Amino acid sequence: MGTSRDKAGEGRQGSLPSCCAPGRRRSFSRTCTIPAPSSWTKRIHACADAFEAVAKILAASPPSRIALVGSDVVPIKYWRALEASSTRHEWVIRDELVREIRLVKSDRELEAFRTAGAVATHALDSMTRSLLVGASEAEAAGEAARAVFRGGGHVHLLAISHGAYLKHLCTDPLSGFSPIRPAPGELVRGWVTGPMFQGYWLGPGRTVVSAVPPSVSQRALLEANAAAVQKVIAAIRDGVRVRELVEIGDRCAREFGGTTSELSRQWPLYGHGNGLFFEAPTISTQVGNDADFVLRSNMVVSIEMFFAQPGVGESGFENNVIVTADGSELLSRTPMLF
Repeated sequence: MGTSRDKAGEGRQGSLPSCCAPGRRRSFSRTCTIPAPSSWTKRIHACADAFEAVAKILAASPPSRIALVGSDVVPIKYWRALEASSTRHEWVIRDELVREIRLVKSDRELEAFRTAGAVATHALDSMTRSLLVGASEAEAAGEAARAVFRGGGHVHLLAISHGAYLKHLCTDPLSGFSPIRPAPGELVRGWVTGPMFQGYWLGPGRTVVSAVPPSVSQRALLEANAAAVQKVIAAIRDGVRVRELVEIGDRCAREFGGTTSELSRQWPLYGHGNGLFFEAPTISTQVGNDADFVLRSNMVVSIEMFFAQPGVGESGFENNVIVTADGSELLSRTPMLF
């Protein structure tokens, strides 16, 4: 257990924080002020083994039915010990209790997501513009990280790949980026993923050409990939089913031709929900069970697609949006094409 504090981007002690993004400045005076220490919880329990502590509390409690939320992250070792030490109680796995109510965001959560979108946009702007002028992957990742941290967010992965490495999400799978400087004219793909503000996750991505303008064939690949993402997003609205979005994505991929991207083979989907991590639905009819999932207003979703063309390379784009009654609100505002 611990305390919960609202955080924000830049600021100094005693002042209201703010976050900077290109052409935009957001104020947090209403939603993101930091509470005084006197308002923090005083009920703090510390122990070396949290599961053992819970077992002791349950041992002193009357028999009951207990809902467990989080079965997908509880280690088997500790679950078995907890279950064995609380035989008078009935455990019921109810992970969906939290998952379902988290799907539709509150007004305050949407404001946090808009701030996260500004942070992610600034970070992806910084990454892609660095790659455009021929920076190394590491240099571009550093610029993106700087923007994220200045905005009050955190980084899960800054995934960059180029040239022959484009069939992989990252040139270096350990760090997410390498010290290599892409050669002029090579395609470079970059992703900014993580809790961009107050724990809310976004992960937009772009593909550019290093140091020189794209060739005709590169431009055709990038334009088709970017347009496909935009077409799927154009169909998003309250009441649309996942399978309807998949049909549009499939049609765009067929119309482009080319070959199936290695990343599309690895992740046969066109996106997912967003919250405090990746959430339902999975925008796919090949994996998961969300083909008939119905999107509702104030959900946050990501649309991603990867294209490949023999002799040219592979590309990828992702945008993040809020579902509205008659469309969507774009959160990741980095230009699709440069």
